[in-house]
Amino acid sequence: MAFVESPVQLLNVLEWSYGRMTGADAAAPEPGGPDAVRSPLPTLYDGVPRQPYETVEPYETEEPEPPGAPEPASGEADPRDRSAHAGLTVIVLAPHDPMTRGQLRRMAELARRAGHTVRWEEARGGAGAPAQTIAGLAPLLRRASRVVIGDPFSRYVQLLLTIARARDVVVVDDGTATMEFVAQLAVGSRLVRWHRRGGLGARDLVFAPFAAAARRRLTPGEDRRVEVFTAMPVQAPPGVTVTPNDFAWTRSAFGPPRLTRGTDLVGTSLVETGVVDLDHYLTAVASLARTHGATRYFAHRRESTDKLRRIGGELGLEIVRPDLPLELIARRGPIGRMILSFPSTVVHTLPLALAGTGITVAVCDVDPAWLTETASPRAGDFLSGVTGTARGIHRVPYVPASTL
Repeated sequence: MAFVESPVQLLNVLEWSYGRMTGADAAAPEPGGPDAVRSPLPTLYDGVPRQPYETVEPYETEEPEPPGAPEPASGEADPRDRSAHAGLTVIVLAPHDPMTRGQLRRMAELARRAGHTVRWEEARGGAGAPAQTIAGLAPLLRRASRVVIGDPFSRYVQLLLTIARARDVVVVDDGTATMEFVAQLAVGSRLVRWHRRGGLGARDLVFAPFAAAARRRLTPGEDRRVEVFTAMPVQAPPGVTVTPNDFAWTRSAFGPPRLTRGTDLVGTSLVETGVVDLDHYLTAVASLARTHGATRYFAHRRESTDKLRRIGGELGLEIVRPDLPLELIARRGPIGRMILSFPSTVVHTLPLALAGTGITVAVCDVDPAWLTETASPRAGDFLSGVTGTARGIHRVPYVPASTL
């Protein structure tokens, strides 16, 4: 069983499954080779073609429902599933955010096409939803011989892990958080997200026994094997197997992309998580767009509507809200010859997904002056580490707007 709460987690479940199916030493098909697919999306939704990406006004917050693709009822497998034989059941613990839900719907369809069973759970649908979800999943979870998770920091996932009896536990990438997870696992500390500030709150104290039990499930031992499947640069803690994610499934199924002549900017949720000050962020985006001639801004699914409205209205950038994770969007194109980002997961994943395409991935470091007063004391060092450990990227300097 696999538990996912975000599109990126589901993408990496597909990558992990593809790696097991093809074998660790199997080479991915050459970009544009006979096994490559230009894009599977035109046939996903009852023959209704999808656009290469969706450009929407920044004040629109709801993802449009794909024609002919309603969500399955909570707790039910989609009747279109054709893959009971595949052995992997993906449980989507659906979030509230409409952009995330929209991307998850599309990723779930790709998972079905790849031969997996997808079960959609409205795990946050109301006061009684968590208990109902856990009760419904408990029998399946107790029988599962392997559990695959995307976010070991999630309280929901930690609670489910206390029920699991699986001897094999796999943690697939949830972005840069994987780096922090492995570091904390190695030293035996409690699991805390890198951008979180402060000590234990009341809810943390109540949940502490479950968090401690989940952490034991994530620690290898005589009766438990733990694997981390990641594109991030991590060192395996004792007893943990680290398997590299080279995005072989993505490269085999999408692309090669058509390239534009321009530069595309990639947005982050650093403002929304309270790490970076909004005005500093907007100034940096304006400076980078002018310096590098960027005209499009690929929004992170968690970016606020108000912030995107300012980027589109005040800075004049075209706001693109992708309907899939950026690795897939970039692979199918059209995409700029340069992709410019702040420190984030994509500076590690895009060079792998876009290998051989001629696209340059560049990153601009976060100036310490941009950090908010409430940012975690670890934030600056963590973000510097994200950039410093990335391979196959270019670093670009921040040019203050006053000097342009």
